[in-house]
Amino acid sequence: MHVVIIAASSYPIVEPFAGGLESLTWHLARGLRERDVDVTVFAAPGSDPGLDVTYLDVPPLWLSQVARTDVAMVPEAWLRTHHAYLQLMLSLRHRGDVDIVHNNSLHHLPVAMADSLPMPVLTTLHTPPTPWLEPAVDIATPRNGRTQNHFAAVSSHTARSWSHVTRARVVHNGIDVRRWTPGDGGTDLAWAGRIVPEKAPHRAVAMARSAGRRLRIAGPVGDRAYFEARIAPLLGPDVEYLGHLATHELVTLFGSSAVTLVTPEWDEPYGLVAAESLSCGTPVVALNRGGLGEFVHPGVGVLLPPGVSDQSAAQAVERAAGLDRAMCRAHAEASCSVSRMVDDYLSVYRSLIPQVGAA
Repeated sequence: MHVVIIAASSYPIVEPFAGGLESLTWHLARGLRERDVDVTVFAAPGSDPGLDVTYLDVPPLWLSQVARTDVAMVPEAWLRTHHAYLQLMLSLRHRGDVDIVHNNSLHHLPVAMADSLPMPVLTTLHTPPTPWLEPAVDIATPRNGRTQNHFAAVSSHTARSWSHVTRARVVHNGIDVRRWTPGDGGTDLAWAGRIVPEKAPHRAVAMARSAGRRLRIAGPVGDRAYFEARIAPLLGPDVEYLGHLATHELVTLFGSSAVTLVTPEWDEPYGLVAAESLSCGTPVVALNRGGLGEFVHPGVGVLLPPGVSDQSAAQAVERAAGLDRAMCRAHAEASCSVSRMVDDYLSVYRSLIPQVGAA
């Protein structure tokens, strides 16, 4: 089986990952190769050399002076991305050695052009509908007849959010439980993720202070204005910002914490941080948004309504701190592993590739 994986071009596929999409793409490519699958990855410049990536890149765009004087010209960066995906899709039309294309980008062209390819295209939906992608998915989903377009979603919640335009099978994200190893715990609380308003680390600070516990925050600053206005003033002896940590450093953070707080103020498509924490044996207290409730179950965490009071959240922290860390680890191994995710995707591939499915 030869699988082509198309990554998103916004960020390189390299650790520390910018987000769940990049993590999934990296782990999927490596996991497939461990099963002796031939994998070709198209991704942004700067991606992990170990993935043997073909870059999704276009040299500085040549445009005539006449074209550049068009007052309706879109930003050049947008044009470069557009042409990178266009060139890739056109090149795949002539490939006879590829069995399936797995599209993990957020761009509309791989979906819009899928029916021009000789092989099936599986697109994983990583986010809620977006203005660019939703119409492409809608048009590419015929109400009858055959199509090369097929869709998966990272959670049942995400699949439902797209159900008005397409039907997507569910393949939950996975984390490498061989790397996210259990720790002995501690008394501090942890929070990790992109530091942006929709991830709401300021909520975690309020919860931690109400619980009377120290909080350690890690992650890239995705919104500098938000960080300076809402997070930096809260830092002090009881709230520490650790920066954007590598995987092994996050393993130490989670493994040495009593509880990990997950505080989305948007509907998380999946909630990778919660899975990583559980694999380290650390229970989770999470605001019940999006796909989190599909794997944060009683016994390994506490789900809270989004409008919960800080006092109620503090009580939840104490309940979670008493949960069995070994049970958290066992649940992650059974339900949240990369191995399970890769097996699930291989099953989907086989169902879409006629000659493989028949064999």
